[in-house]
Amino acid sequence: MESLLCDEVWLSSPTNLISYDRKHGMHPNPDSQIISTMFHTTIEDCQYALSISLEKELSYIPKPGYSEFLRSSSNMKVARYKAIQWLIKLQSRLNLSCGIIFDAANYFDRFVSMNQGREWKEWIIELLSIACFYVASKFSETDIPTLHEIQMEGMDYSFESATIQQMELILLQELGWHLRCTTSYSIVELLIWNLDSVKPQFQYSLRTRIFQLLLGALSDVRFVDFRPCTIAISALKCTLEELVASSANEHLMRILGLIPEDQKEDVAKCHKIMEAQSMDPIICKDLIASGHSFWGPSSPVTVLTAERIDIYDCHVDLSAFRKSDHVNVLSGEKRKRED
Repeated sequence: MESLLCDEVWLSSPTNLISYDRKHGMHPNPDSQIISTMFHTTIEDCQYALSISLEKELSYIPKPGYSEFLRSSSNMKVARYKAIQWLIKLQSRLNLSCGIIFDAANYFDRFVSMNQGREWKEWIIELLSIACFYVASKFSETDIPTLHEIQMEGMDYSFESATIQQMELILLQELGWHLRCTTSYSIVELLIWNLDSVKPQFQYSLRTRIFQLLLGALSDVRFVDFRPCTIAISALKCTLEELVASSANEHLMRILGLIPEDQKEDVAKCHKIMEAQSMDPIICKDLIASGHSFWGPSSPVTVLTAERIDIYDCHVDLSAFRKSDHVNVLSGEKRKRED
C-alpha cells in the first residue's frame, strides 16, 4: 500500500496529531479540536502548504456532471444529504477529529461521481457511507472506532465486517488510493494563519462559526460545483463580516491575495449563496438538530443504549462496482427494530 501512496504530497494536519481517550470521554483542548494550525511554525510554512493545497485541490473533486446528476435525481439528492448528516452525527457521537467528516464526504462524492450510471439503492448508500467514514478515520485517529461502534446508530441496514471490507477495497481502488484530499476544512486551517491580528476573544467564535458554515455548505448540493478553497474563503468572509465587520475588508484583502485572480468571481458567487443559507432559519435549525458538538459527543459512547435488532443474512452483489469478476459477499439484511 505504501508504494501506491508515495506519489501524493502529504501535508500533516494538526488534527492528526491530536491524541485522546475517546472511549473514556476525555476531550482534547477545544481550540485545537475545531480548527487549529499549530503544526505550521511560520507564516511562510503555512503559505507554502496553502500553495500546494491549491495546486492539488482539483485532483480531489468529483467528476464533471456530478452536480447535475444530483439535481436531476431527487432520490440521490436526498440520499446524499442523509449520508452527510449521518457523517456529522457519527463524528460527534464518537468524538473524533472534525476533519473526518470532510474527508469521508470527499470520498463519497468522488466515488458516486465515478459511478453515476449505477443503480443507487438505499443499502448501497449506507454501505458506502460506512466505508468512507472507516477509511477516513484510519488516516486521522490513533484510536480507530470499531465497525460495531460505527453502525450503532442512524442506519437502516447492518453489514458484516467482511462486506464492509470488500466495499472499502472497492472504494480505495476506485479512488486510485489517493486519499489525502484537499477539503474546505483543511484549507481553512491554513487560512486562519493569516488572521493573526484578530483579537483573541474573537478566535473561538470565529472558528466555531466558520465550522458551522462549512458543515452547511457540505450538506448543500449547490456548493458541489465550487472548489474547496472557494468554499473556505467564503465561510471566512461571512464570519469576518458577522464578527469583526470593521476590519473584515483588511483581513479579506490579505486572504484574497493568496488565490488566483480567476477564482475571485467564484468566491463572490459562493459567498452570496452561503450568506443566504446562513440566514435561512430551516437550515440553521437542521444544523442544530444534527446534534453536532465541536469537541464532545452528543451522547457518550459509554452510555449509549444499543437497540436490539434482528439481522437476516442475504447475498449483496457488489460486482457492479468492480472492474473484475462477479463477486457475491455476505452482508446483513435490513434491521427490524422492536417496537
